[in-house]
Amino acid sequence: MDYQLKSSNMIPKFGIGTWCIGEEERKRKKETDAIIYALENGVRLIDTAEMYGNGGAELLIGEALKKANIKREELFIISKVYPHNAGKSSLFKSLKASLKRLELEYLDMYLLHWRGRIPLSETVECMEEAKKEGLIKDWGVSNFDIDDMKELESVKDGDKCVLNQVLYHLGSRGIDFDLVPYLNERNISLMTYSPLGRAGELCKNIFRSEIVLQIAEKHHITAAQVALAFITNLNDNRIPIPKSSNKKHVLDNIKSQDIKLDDEDMYILNKEFPKPDRKMPLDIV
Repeated sequence: MDYQLKSSNMIPKFGIGTWCIGEEERKRKKETDAIIYALENGVRLIDTAEMYGNGGAELLIGEALKKANIKREELFIISKVYPHNAGKSSLFKSLKASLKRLELEYLDMYLLHWRGRIPLSETVECMEEAKKEGLIKDWGVSNFDIDDMKELESVKDGDKCVLNQVLYHLGSRGIDFDLVPYLNERNISLMTYSPLGRAGELCKNIFRSEIVLQIAEKHHITAAQVALAFITNLNDNRIPIPKSSNKKHVLDNIKSQDIKLDDEDMYILNKEFPKPDRKMPLDIV
């Protein structure tokens, strides 16, 4: 399923992440096969960054896209620029290097990976120029808290930002207090990375929770699928991008998008993993 960005371009409501892939040659085939498998099973959104594997993830994705042989217009490919490369002197060089590694003529979305020293006004100007040149269709940011978003919107064309990608999972719901309402008011889409808490590494309670395990047993699904289905069932167009190099886990992640949790499930999950009642620092890994 797709939904409309505020630019009017369409984006899939689910994708795969590629953080930590493309770093070791011995894992290359398994990682490439996992991406191809995701594409063969309907995934059309892939998120990556020039940082991942020092460009290795982009190379691997380019190889997978070539083997999968899917029409370019059906794909939604996102990459990110390092903050120190997000200015006039380096952004276009970084962007073109990413495109070369991916073997693509344009990106559907280009994100500023996190805040850096280069003025946001300069980054925005470059992003808008990249759009005019047809190198990207849309641009956004990653790891921006509400104050960052307000500063971004204060600069010329800052309101053209269509997406913010931040960490979010059952054990880390700080953004629900203020950032999510702020983005929703401005029709800025939210993409959630590490939606499984890095397989529970960031929050052991996700997969050990009796509540999660009870719901998993009730629906005959896995604890990971409960965690992903929770995000989908919030019904506010959050886009989860779980990452896995295990084909079974990839398929489980994809199938989670069709899982409907009932009101009782959502109630007890919200009680077990409550959203905060005060401002929390933005969670970043």
